[in-house]
Amino acid sequence: MSNEDEQPENRLRKELPAEVPAPAPDAEQSAQERPEAALTGRQRLVKGLWPPRVTRAQLIVALLLFGLGFGLAVQVASNSDSDSALRGARQEDLVRILDELDDRTQRLEDEKQGLEKQRSELQSSSDQAAEARKQTAEKEKQLGILAGTVAAQGPGITITIDDAKGTVQADMLLDAIQELRAAGAEAIEVNGVRVVANTYLTDSGKSVSVDGNKINAPYRFKVIGKPQDLEPALNIPGGVVQTLEKEQAVVTVERSTKIVVDALRAAKRPDYARSSSQ
Repeated sequence: MSNEDEQPENRLRKELPAEVPAPAPDAEQSAQERPEAALTGRQRLVKGLWPPRVTRAQLIVALLLFGLGFGLAVQVASNSDSDSALRGARQEDLVRILDELDDRTQRLEDEKQGLEKQRSELQSSSDQAAEARKQTAEKEKQLGILAGTVAAQGPGITITIDDAKGTVQADMLLDAIQELRAAGAEAIEVNGVRVVANTYLTDSGKSVSVDGNKINAPYRFKVIGKPQDLEPALNIPGGVVQTLEKEQAVVTVERSTKIVVDALRAAKRPDYARSSSQ
């Protein structure tokens, strides 16, 4: 058979290179490819993420975030120590703590009410107390004037008795003091000696002693009281002025709107008399 008689198919096969059989896979390569093909999708994901590939920038950011988180954790922990302690306490301990808080609250409330009551009492009685103190101070001054322990001033009269012959005796001066007291004299001073309730007068030669203090003529009385009552009481018929004039003494009475009685007497504690309120 000639070449021309060959089939076109056979002719094309001769023109193509011979088929080269594929090399058989390596045993080692097949061992590596088989596990890869056998991995599931989740396993392949984990294998892609680990080990992580961390850059320097990521490492710095991670450190900063760690430091910030640590600081916040410390602050929160310090603020919640008490809460943590309470959360970890037993039920009996919590009940006891609540009871103690209730008792303390009640004590503080009682103390508050007591203080408010004291404040109200002080406010309501402040005016009365101030008035009482004012009245007490005024009463003390009045008693001091009568007792001769404080100075006094006011309207009154001045009496001058000039005894040139020395005929005026202690009882005559005492009569004058008694008459002035009866007429409303509130403070009397004789030659620098304060006259009080227990004042006594005695003769001392041609002079007179007042409470042991010797005084000489002229005898000068400074008397605080209502002048319109004091002067007429001395000038009544047969009264002090006429009696002294019979002894040839010269008596002068002058009214004044301001008489100062500044002679003082030391306060003396009574030997026997005591206050009935003690």
